[in-house]
Amino acid sequence: MLSLVWVGFLAAALVCGAACGRLDAVTAAVSTGAAQAITLAFSIAGLMCFWSGMMELLQASGLADRLSRLLMPLLRPLFGSAAEDRKAMEAVSANVTANLLGLSNAATPLGLRAVDRLYALAGRRGAPDSVLTLITLNTASIQLIPSTVAAIRASCGAAAPFDIMLPVWGASAASVVAVLLSGRLIRPLFPDEK
Repeated sequence: MLSLVWVGFLAAALVCGAACGRLDAVTAAVSTGAAQAITLAFSIAGLMCFWSGMMELLQASGLADRLSRLLMPLLRPLFGSAAEDRKAMEAVSANVTANLLGLSNAATPLGLRAVDRLYALAGRRGAPDSVLTLITLNTASIQLIPSTVAAIRASCGAAAPFDIMLPVWGASAASVVAVLLSGRLIRPLFPDEK
């Protein structure tokens, strides 16, 4: 589907460029944009490697486990009966910890491990409450260190790429609360899915 969107954008640009007599500007923008995309990708990759390495250090030092243990009392009420399973809650808190640190790449395998455990506890696939809660926390996650956004800002020349931290904290906390609350309010409308 995404490839169709990109083909549509490219076709629209070519048609508009030809209709306005600026096809040369369109072709110049393609080569400039491609070069900028490569530069952006390399600068983001460097910062993502750094933060992924930091996550590895946090895990090796035991600090990530301590942070996960600190999060467990906050997470237990959200996961109902699944909160009784130690392995499930360890996987969930590790995933939330990685998201808190802005390490979405490191959070993905942890989230998949947590979802597998939650499905095993629910005894079925589909949409158990615990899995939906984890997906919600993953999607609208609170980020203490918005490393990906900061990397993009740094590559675009921002003098202080991390000066967005307060707005990111506020917006992400508000989004998590809003989505968890709306999920709890809407879920009773679909009782057969529990």
